[in-house]
Amino acid sequence: MHRPTHPVIIDVEASGFGSQSYPIEVGYVMSEGDRFCSLITPQDDWTHWSKDAECVHGIRRESLLKAGRSATEVALVLNSQLAGMTVYSDGWVVDKPWITKLFAASGMAMTFNLSSIEMIMTEEQILIWDQTKIDVINSSKLERHRASNDAWIIQETYRRTLLKTKPVNDSI
Repeated sequence: MHRPTHPVIIDVEASGFGSQSYPIEVGYVMSEGDRFCSLITPQDDWTHWSKDAECVHGIRRESLLKAGRSATEVALVLNSQLAGMTVYSDGWVVDKPWITKLFAASGMAMTFNLSSIEMIMTEEQILIWDQTKIDVINSSKLERHRASNDAWIIQETYRRTLLKTKPVNDSI
């Protein structure tokens, strides 16, 4: 199986952790390193807000209302930039429903595929993932917990685990 060295990664921050939560920020990093990040203005019926989630992502609901883009605008950017690609997430179980909710609110269909990053990882990569991710976070000196930064951390963690586990004669 061909394993990309720099897969396109997407990350979503949300209003909470349960089924009533919704996306508040989406970010991605492309294979070449280009990044995109946007806050999302909540829809009128997106009212759930978790202070626990706010403590994790550090984004206040007021910031979304002040600086967020509409679901339609964000969906247009995602479709434009990611069309035809397979985009990976390390939290597919939660990111997929949030992306689906974003596109449902926009009335658009996704033009890209969203997949779990584990689909392109080896067992050896999975085994060293957590420690490698800690090392990436500690060496990156990123000051803000934001979706595009998280996407880069995931991409870099994938790259480092791939390098650490790649057989010498394996061409990627």
